Amino acid sequence: MFEFSIEVIETAVVFLFMITLRLLSRSAISRSLRKFNFSYQRRKLIVKLINFLVVLLGLLAIIGIWGIEQQDLFIFLSSLVTVLGIAFFAQWSLLSNITSGLILFFNHPLKLGDEIKVHDKDYPIKGKVKDIGYYFVHIETIEGEKLTIPNSVLVQKMVSVVGEQTAQT
Repeated sequence: MFEFSIEVIETAVVFLFMITLRLLSRSAISRSLRKFNFSYQRRKLIVKLINFLVVLLGLLAIIGIWGIEQQDLFIFLSSLVTVLGIAFFAQWSLLSNITSGLILFFNHPLKLGDEIKVHDKDYPIKGKVKDIGYYFVHIETIEGEKLTIPNSVLVQKMVSVVGEQTAQT
């Protein structure tokens, strides 16, 4: 009955540590980036990245606690990479959207709250940027429509920033 009790306790400690680390890092990152006057969207993206890294480290710790053998882990990871490879081959635009999201984050002048105009011959879009994610940019038009545009489209098309939002804290 108590065969796995120590592993369960250690796993619970790892989960508590992950939650505490996520909360502490979120507030510390927000304070630091606010101090250096980074935009809200950049703070939000960095917090998402830190949360991903904390979860990844937590999963590695749990794998170590439960003693999963290297051969089993290798079989799982190779199967996962194979499935992802097939998915990326079938949907290569996924990779371009992630790369475009990084370009939008670091080099593009648009930010949350900006009113933008996407100059497309067939489907011109004008609206306010509500969110910039890893794959999509969420825009709300003047009519109240909520659109999601793949990041790669915004990098490939000409985009005008019509009205800029003041920095949010």
